[in-house]
Amino acid sequence: MTLQPETNSTSLDENPDQLPITPRTQVKRVAQRGHYERDLIYQILDEGLVCHVGFAIENQPFVIPTAYGRVADRLYIHGSPASRMLRSLQKGIDVCVTVTLLDGLVLARSAFHHSMNYRSVVVFGTATTVQNPEQKLEALRAFTEQVVPQRWDEVRHPNRQELAGTLVLSLPLTEASAKVRMGPPVDDEDDYSLPVWAGVLPLHLKAGEAIADPQLPPTIATPSYVQHYARPYGDAIA
Repeated sequence: MTLQPETNSTSLDENPDQLPITPRTQVKRVAQRGHYERDLIYQILDEGLVCHVGFAIENQPFVIPTAYGRVADRLYIHGSPASRMLRSLQKGIDVCVTVTLLDGLVLARSAFHHSMNYRSVVVFGTATTVQNPEQKLEALRAFTEQVVPQRWDEVRHPNRQELAGTLVLSLPLTEASAKVRMGPPVDDEDDYSLPVWAGVLPLHLKAGEAIADPQLPPTIATPSYVQHYARPYGDAIA
């Protein structure tokens, strides 16, 4: 999906494959940055590594960072059955999950118009416990592949005890929206004549050189997917 640099337009492109716009997902502030297309929402989710899970217990709000995985139109989170977050979400309370990718720093001619280029997704809904063993294993595969693609086929899969000791929750991707900013700064017209450098400083997530486990036999080579690790859509939006 190709997105155009930011302008002052407030229209949203119609797309038959977009998610329904609800009062909770509709982007109101700078509405032109709002997007509801499934493909874009899924792309942002697949690029991310950490989500933030927001919920409230007895009027006390919590926002917890955690790993996640996506399979089709469902987002999965997992952890210990003793986790307060997971035990709370099991009860069917409302949850808000966010993922943000930072693409660049936007340096304007005025301090007021400094910004960031980013891609973000907000998901609303209620989570359910994954009971089916095959679906649970599929979710655990998604967690592994979300972090390191091609890893699942090489490692030992969870055994029965590990599966029993892992709680997996499923959140449907039926109420979600994306918000994206890209392109150069948008300055006030009078400020374009100021003798101040303006532009975008791109930021990228880049892997360093892999460090082998000290207990790893020297005969085991570093896999190609580790040597050439990169996120799937890191450079999708300039």
